[in-house]
Amino acid sequence: MSTPSDNEIIQSAIKLVNEGLRVTFPVKGYSMLPFIIGGKESVDLVKPENLQVGHVVLAWVEGCRYVVHRIIKIDGNLVVLMGDGNIAGVEHCLLSDVAALAVNVVTPAGKHHDLYAPWRIKASHLWWRLLPIRRWILAIYRRTILKIIY
Repeated sequence: MSTPSDNEIIQSAIKLVNEGLRVTFPVKGYSMLPFIIGGKESVDLVKPENLQVGHVVLAWVEGCRYVVHRIIKIDGNLVVLMGDGNIAGVEHCLLSDVAALAVNVVTPAGKHHDLYAPWRIKASHLWWRLLPIRRWILAIYRRTILKIIY
């Protein structure tokens, strides 16, 4: 029996979300630091409804790959996304390409933390304003805090 590909796993998760189930989905990479630690934490995904700027979503972007990133702009049917851990570059998709809404961060210990708790919303707004200096903050974070907590 062969191991399923990443896209097959994602498609299965999307199918379950579309059936109304909540799916805990592992996140890879550092593109959502400091709010989601790829390779360590997961997100709970639900059916995407009432999408807004600031929401973290699983979306098919640029017609070629899935990402778990934050919505930074919605213009009609066009959605612009950017990872919190990115210092440049955005992705684009259509509203119909947003496959799921992330609602919680799930720690390795199995604790579920609300992605839209008031303090997280305020922190993500502040983090957006720090975009010009994110590079240095992220470098310090990866070399110090991330090593301490994991």
